[in-house]
Amino acid sequence: MNFSQITPDLFIGPMPSADDYDHLHALGVRLVLNMRFANKLPAGLSQPPIEVLWLRTFDSPLTPMPLKTILRGTQRALEVIREGGKIYSHCAKGRHRSVVMGAAILIAQGQAPEAAIHLIKEKRPVSDPHMFYVKKRIFTFAEHWHKQLAGA
Repeated sequence: MNFSQITPDLFIGPMPSADDYDHLHALGVRLVLNMRFANKLPAGLSQPPIEVLWLRTFDSPLTPMPLKTILRGTQRALEVIREGGKIYSHCAKGRHRSVVMGAAILIAQGQAPEAAIHLIKEKRPVSDPHMFYVKKRIFTFAEHWHKQLAGA
């Protein structure tokens, strides 16, 4: 399985196969954030041993990932992490949408957007957090997250 451990509680990678779910579960992953538009679960997997939150999104500069979707995934991820679980964020190849979701989790845990981007790129060299629309979404999320915290 071609995934990367970004922090002790966050992994980013491509769509896992049915067999990969057992491996992720053994690593302590308790939540899979599926950022793909299609293919909710891999063929042959009807009930994974891990919670799967399907956050249907496109990978397109013309259709930005909805902030509501990123917030939903981030909030659930924070709950699972607080309970001692780990997170696996994936899209098709683990380069764009899963990176936005991973960066959002890191930002919600207190990292600056630049630090989150740097860490993800360092730990997952195949990722592309500097792609203009990916980076823009990360910074937009950070701005929204901090405004939300300030208003709370």
